[in-house]
Amino acid sequence: MNRLSMVNRYKKRYRRPVLLIVGCLLLTGIEPAWAQRKSGPKSTTLATGSILAMPGETTVAKSEQEALFTDGMRYIMTDEPTKALAQFEKLLQKDPTNAATQYAIASALMKSGKTTEALPFATKAYQLDKTNKFYGLQLAELYVKQKRYAEAETIYENILKTGADNAEYGVELAAIYLFDDKPDKALETYDKVEKAMGMNEEITRQKQRIYLKQNKIDLAVAEAEKLIATEPGDDDYLIEGAELLIANDRPPQAIGWLEKALKINPDNAQAHIMLADIYQKQGNLQKCSQELTYVFANPNLDAGSKARVLASYVNVAGDNVAAKQDALRLARELGKNAPNEPKAQVMLADLLLQQNQKAEARTAYLQAAKADPSVYEVWGAILQIDSDLNQMDSLLTHSEKALEVFPTQGLFWYSNGIANLARKSYQPAVDALEESRKLSGKDAELTTAINAQLGDAYNALGDNAKSDEAYELALKQDPLNDLVMNNYSYFLSLRNEKLDRALQLSTKLVERNPTNPTFLDTHAWVLYIRKDYVKARQFLEKAVATDPNTVSGTIIEHYGDVLFQTGDREKAVEQWKRAKAKGDTSDALDKKITTGNLHE
Repeated sequence: MNRLSMVNRYKKRYRRPVLLIVGCLLLTGIEPAWAQRKSGPKSTTLATGSILAMPGETTVAKSEQEALFTDGMRYIMTDEPTKALAQFEKLLQKDPTNAATQYAIASALMKSGKTTEALPFATKAYQLDKTNKFYGLQLAELYVKQKRYAEAETIYENILKTGADNAEYGVELAAIYLFDDKPDKALETYDKVEKAMGMNEEITRQKQRIYLKQNKIDLAVAEAEKLIATEPGDDDYLIEGAELLIANDRPPQAIGWLEKALKINPDNAQAHIMLADIYQKQGNLQKCSQELTYVFANPNLDAGSKARVLASYVNVAGDNVAAKQDALRLARELGKNAPNEPKAQVMLADLLLQQNQKAEARTAYLQAAKADPSVYEVWGAILQIDSDLNQMDSLLTHSEKALEVFPTQGLFWYSNGIANLARKSYQPAVDALEESRKLSGKDAELTTAINAQLGDAYNALGDNAKSDEAYELALKQDPLNDLVMNNYSYFLSLRNEKLDRALQLSTKLVERNPTNPTFLDTHAWVLYIRKDYVKARQFLEKAVATDPNTVSGTIIEHYGDVLFQTGDREKAVEQWKRAKAKGDTSDALDKKITTGNLHE
């Protein structure tokens, strides 16, 4: 008998429905005990299950008993145990010493989930006829449910003693021994079953589990070797054995088994994956890469699995430059061959991002989002790259697509808001940022950034009150936010409002950033509006001197303005001309140069 048929045979035995056995009593010629009398000869049964009349018993009475039993069995088969019980109880009234009736009542009660109530009837059936193994099996099952393992073991042991035909029940006895924490007796029983019936795959695996639990690794491996010996051309057993060896820290031996598996089936992707994993852990990245190449060349392995394998390789590669490049090569190949597999595209994008190839990484992330738009992290990565590359048109387009899938994500509304703000679409920017603020109340860092951008957007719309309110909220959450202090104080100076607050913020700003030309210019301009020209000139000179070649036209124009205010008009015109050459200046600059005078 081959191993598959053996497995199926045992599975059928393991799942034997108790109630079906009851029905078989009548159909297979097994004599129901309720056809017996203590003080009379045993009756015989026909193949159909009809029962001949007993001496002194009328044919009518016999037929009534058969009808009751048949009705009871029919109710059990139609899942109506209560009705079945009523029929069997009538039989019990006619003959309380009938074992089959006791057995049938126990079966009906078990079918109803009333195992405690079933026990006395099953016990009685077994006491009346211990030669009927089905009565014993029913009682043993009830004992197991009540964790009365020793009593169940005794019944099974007695059944096994009756003959070799019952050897298969040793599997169930071994299971009870395991429940009863008697692994050695279970092993002994499994050995007896195998001796009587031949080797069985499921028994072998169960023995392996016991040996592993007992930390008897050599014996567990020996069981694996027995399986391999039964099917020397089956690479699956070699793979399973290698898994056992790897799990028990025996990778060198596992390598040998895996290599044998690959001789049988060179295209076994799992064997290559396991070898790659072993080589990874050993730090042998060259061999690991070789195995991964086999894996990625296998058309039968799905792209998602390949991506997971590659991710593991990347984690082990660490800072190894060659390994990183190799991983990227494999990822590119995977991405090319599986353009619609999100995991493959994300893996490629992640590796490209690690190597600062942001534009190409974004392309891969977009491909992943096209294949599966439901992954929040992918959209987040796309928007982050747009922002890092300062590509506001892309940020606007991609944030709109992300919001179609995630309309309640505050971060995506924030991205949409800053993109609109950069494009000078101020009202859409405000709308998006307000939505983001509503959705991001628990994220303090994001809320601070939102309020900072709202301050800029409301200022651009001329809504000074809401602008100031947003800036103040941002500073309440982050009092040392340099960008907020810069923008807020500068806009206040341009509006010539709240100049004390503007001075307070710009002073703190330059104290924290004494060499930043933009911040120095902001503080100087606050001083300028307050007509403190001497101090303003000092800070503007510092701003211009930080990097004369890169300083902005706005700062140079401001420097010219303060020079004019401090009486150095010729030098003021000179700086205005420099500012014009730089660009990014006020509309009045040309008039200043032409007239040699301020026009504010």
